[in-house]
Amino acid sequence: MRLDKYLKVSRIIKRRTVANDACDAAHVNVNGRPAKASYDVKEGDVIEVTFGQRTLKVRVLDVKEFTAKADAASLYEVIE
Repeated sequence: MRLDKYLKVSRIIKRRTVANDACDAAHVNVNGRPAKASYDVKEGDVIEVTFGQRTLKVRVLDVKEFTAKADAASLYEVIE
């Protein structure tokens, strides 16, 4: 699954266009490297998203095309 779509499906970022812009602006790293929106997300990847001064670091546990809002948090675990 594409990185921008994963960020939207997992509800880390609310809109796919915003996730795409964040990737273009190098605010998203995967496994310690800046990632493009087209990066193919796999289980076990570590994603870091920078929101201004705050950084969210998560590990991908599952990749699903669709998920309910209540189940979105089960797709990843927060690290640190």
